[in-house]
Amino acid sequence: QCALHRGQVMQARGAWDEAVEELAAAIERYRLAGAFPAIGLAACELGDLYRLRGELARADAAYETSAEHGFAPQPGSALLWLARGSEAAALGAVRRLLVETRTAVARTRMLPGAVAVLIAVGDLDTARTCAGELDEHARSFGSEVLAARAAFVWGLVEVACDDPAGALPYLRRAHQAWVRLDLPYEAALAHAATGRALLALGDTESGRRTLASARQAFVAVGARPDVDAVDRVVGPPSRPAGLSEREVEVLRMVAAGQSNAQIAAGLVLSDRTVARHLSNIFTKIGVGSRTAAAAFAFERDAEALAITMNAPVLKPLTCSCPSRTRPSIRRRRR
Repeated sequence: QCALHRGQVMQARGAWDEAVEELAAAIERYRLAGAFPAIGLAACELGDLYRLRGELARADAAYETSAEHGFAPQPGSALLWLARGSEAAALGAVRRLLVETRTAVARTRMLPGAVAVLIAVGDLDTARTCAGELDEHARSFGSEVLAARAAFVWGLVEVACDDPAGALPYLRRAHQAWVRLDLPYEAALAHAATGRALLALGDTESGRRTLASARQAFVAVGARPDVDAVDRVVGPPSRPAGLSEREVEVLRMVAAGQSNAQIAAGLVLSDRTVARHLSNIFTKIGVGSRTAAAAFAFERDAEALAITMNAPVLKPLTCSCPSRTRPSIRRRRR
């Protein structure tokens, strides 16, 4: 149980790479110990993470493992089917869950996913009913987490019902709560929805800035589908040499003179993960050392890197390489 909860905390705090490793290791330990029910829950959590990262085949396999060990991986499976374009399958699962799920605790876990599916298929009346029920559960439990979740869901429903002005108070309330609770992915979801509402109201500049901020948070945790969703609205920033978002962030920190240990601490990654990113960066840009990678950032793509990371081009902090770089963005972590 401790291993499972540690993985859950890692996910909540935005350390998704480490959460995947922790949950996979937990499943193996449970398997060796014969703790098969625990495998089902851990596999469902792992499937949710893979789905949020856009690794749909791995998510499907994890959900199948969860079901094989007696744990129903819902609403994760329904959201996976929705992501794959199987709206009918997703809606059928949600309608069954709404009838079958009885306890208040189980319904609070199911309702946000159900609302997402219902909005996607256009069943806004049922989505509004589910949002109202989640709000009632939040008040009954007195939970700040559930209250934030209910506010976010209400905001999504109002946007879907063509009332972006009505959505903004809910979305801002949710965003403030998630920031206060130090849950970066949930805060970014609320921020992105706020940006879309602002665009719908004609406040283009505020909407684009809000979406850019949310995008940066999605990149930081590795939420590829959410990054793509923002890019479909505002267009992707350019990146040099085919680098991924995370690789750009690592390269920028290398160019700022940070060691692997400092990068790992700043991005909440393991040293091994940072080393893997560096190896990929060296291959893509055709260099063999940190100094050459930093020179690449300074001399050839400094402006592109700054645009990608929404950071200004500044003078270097501590580096003997050419003259332009950016300091690392320091994130608040617990």
